[in-house]
Amino acid sequence: MIEPRDTVLSSRLALRVLVADDEAPARAKVRRFLDRDPDVAVVFEARDGTATLSVIRHEAPDLVLLDIEMPGMSGLDVVSALPVETAPHVVFLTAYDTYAVRAFELAAVDYLLKPFDAERFAVAMTRAKRALHTAHQQENMSRLLTLLAAPADKPIEAGRYLDRLPVADGDHTVLVRVSDIERLEAADGAVQIHAGGQTRRARFTLAELEQRLDPARFARVGRGMIVNVDRVHAFEAVGHGDYVLIMRDKGRVRLSRRYVPSVSARLGF
Repeated sequence: MIEPRDTVLSSRLALRVLVADDEAPARAKVRRFLDRDPDVAVVFEARDGTATLSVIRHEAPDLVLLDIEMPGMSGLDVVSALPVETAPHVVFLTAYDTYAVRAFELAAVDYLLKPFDAERFAVAMTRAKRALHTAHQQENMSRLLTLLAAPADKPIEAGRYLDRLPVADGDHTVLVRVSDIERLEAADGAVQIHAGGQTRRARFTLAELEQRLDPARFARVGRGMIVNVDRVHAFEAVGHGDYVLIMRDKGRVRLSRRYVPSVSARLGF
């Protein structure tokens, strides 16, 4: 059973949500909670695993509120059958806590134990919205990286290096000049950009940025650090073949022994 329902929105999110549960009273309860959420635009329903897969493939919901024990295919089977790169975010609903580990192995946003109340449901929705917002930011940043790597009057070329780096700053995006970057540091699933006396966080991985920055200007000096070699002011030998690089902004960066040969060749020590 698939039942789309449009609501009046008071938010920019306009979420498309699928409620998948084999029990009609359970679906009705979740829909009542969703009715109160101004970020929800469309609600679909499915009462078994096969129908759930069909709705996901044809309607592309942003979020699936998914019962685990359903006829035919379980909720876990449904998620396992979806390609990782296109799967929607999922909150599992179940009366049993024995599935929790498997659920989070499948990257569930949350795991709601029945019976849950409106307050606990709201917590799950907040987590889901945060995850969706993060995913949306990452997608936009990835597109912007591609656009910035191409001249305005030429087709995008995969091999071009960036000369500006988009970094989220509140509600807008700051374009940081690559030549101003002192160093890039991995930090909790993001990258800290040190440039112009400021430190900003960007939702990229260090490996992603390493591929888009000119290797003639940037060098990896440790597992979680890349420096702009033009911004290295001095260096110190600290014993046993180890070095510390001193940047123009006075930042001190330890040079991992593994990278000493390649970096020393470029800096002349």
